[in-house]
Amino acid sequence: MVSITRRRFGVLTAAAVALGAALGLNVHAAQAETVLRVIPHADLKNVDPIWTTAYITRNHGYMVYDTLFAMNENLEPQPQMVDTWTVSDDKLTWTFVLRDGLMWHNGEPVTAEDCVASLKRWGARDGMGQKLMDVVASLEAADDKTIVMTLSEPYGLVLESIGKISSNVPFMMPKALAETDPFEQVPEIIGSGPYIFSADEWVPGSKVVYLKNEEYVPRDEPPSAAAGGKVAKVDRVEWLYIPDQTTALNALLNGEVDYWENPPVDLVPLLQQNENIVVEVLDPLGNQGMLRMNHLHPPFDNAELRQAVVAAVDQETYMKAAIGDPQYYSVCNSLYACGSPLETRAGAELMVEGTKDQARQMLEEAGYDGTPVVLLQATDIPVLNAASLVTAQTLRDIGFEVDMQAMDWATLTSRRAVQDPPSDGGWNVFHTWWIGGDISNPVTHTGMSAGGTERAWFGWPDDPKLEELRDAFSKETDPVKQKALADEIHARAMTIVTHANFGTWFNPVAYRDNISGLIKSPVQFFWNVAKQ
Repeated sequence: MVSITRRRFGVLTAAAVALGAALGLNVHAAQAETVLRVIPHADLKNVDPIWTTAYITRNHGYMVYDTLFAMNENLEPQPQMVDTWTVSDDKLTWTFVLRDGLMWHNGEPVTAEDCVASLKRWGARDGMGQKLMDVVASLEAADDKTIVMTLSEPYGLVLESIGKISSNVPFMMPKALAETDPFEQVPEIIGSGPYIFSADEWVPGSKVVYLKNEEYVPRDEPPSAAAGGKVAKVDRVEWLYIPDQTTALNALLNGEVDYWENPPVDLVPLLQQNENIVVEVLDPLGNQGMLRMNHLHPPFDNAELRQAVVAAVDQETYMKAAIGDPQYYSVCNSLYACGSPLETRAGAELMVEGTKDQARQMLEEAGYDGTPVVLLQATDIPVLNAASLVTAQTLRDIGFEVDMQAMDWATLTSRRAVQDPPSDGGWNVFHTWWIGGDISNPVTHTGMSAGGTERAWFGWPDDPKLEELRDAFSKETDPVKQKALADEIHARAMTIVTHANFGTWFNPVAYRDNISGLIKSPVQFFWNVAKQ
């Protein structure tokens, strides 16, 4: 989708080239595009970042959409599309005024009605959004630039919710698209962000193209994580999906690409030997691995069998297989990000002290009947591929029958949404990961949602007690009481086993030394990035 202005620019450019040719001028040389070529961590197959939490779709979302608020490098919400905002004395009425110059990629102005519809759609899918919408009495557009959110009771995470940095990010869309059923994908990608999605050039499984949005007006502040000025410094960004690691390595070494988002750690020494390559960790928080079990179907509809899996998981084994180099991983016995204020071991005895022998006994006592475990294996994501192999062997070691089914990550992100029994195309186990910013508290942590098939994330835990505790946390403003609630929530999540944690790691990135401006953040952004 290109803007009206860009189409006009294309016509004028064609005329200028024709005139230049007639005069014998090298017009193309003067207008050479700056192209940033990126190897992303996965193939982009699903393009609606509200419909899916997949990080590759989240990254796509940040290219083309914008947000009302955004998190800075300290994970503090800052205004982005919003210019000014006020809160009533009783903390119930929040008023947001949009800043000037906001335009959709189709040339239409961004309105408050667009943003209201976008927030409602996001709030139907995102766990943190659902909690916010539970206390929203009304959400309306007072005029073209003013959004009024009225709450039924004070809520402690309003800005943190609408400014959350990762999946699902509350991206703003035109009203006509935002009114799409939140459980269906939008039919068209139109944002207001610094880059325009070139739908005609998208080749799933191979290539995604983004064009500089000439009409985008960045904020005046310097960039800070997802916040601040989003300045597009290249004309074109190409994501080139290269699943073979050796091919990707050679492409970067030979200068065929500029940036590799997720190089395997075992290839880092080869990259570091090249004086034209920079290798560094841009994410200060790291990633936590999640082993997610399906609560709907046997055998993991049985909490005791889920607990047996937790007892059998040895993070050191996973990290040695998936990462290898100890400088890039650590053991973390908390479902909240280790190093975050809420890190805890409350109720985590099985995670800390469990053994395979204990897990075998738990399996026997729970009466496991031999039902096969369908394990989805993402073969094109090295960390997840290795984790799948370790889990398959671990489950077999403690007595489970395992049916491991190989597929690429893009296919897995579609398959995991299927609620049918494993025998009819569903699943029992898959692996994913979350950035530290996504799991810093029990409301942000999508994996801790226990709202069943209507509200929980894939795997669909259903536990009213856990939801009551998460509600209480979201409304509590006393930090001491919040910490106590966070511990209680953690213990409950460990009891019902929302998921298992298979370790923490820090992904290095690799790029050519003619690239500058990369932003340190849990999410990689491509604004502010220049190529010489």
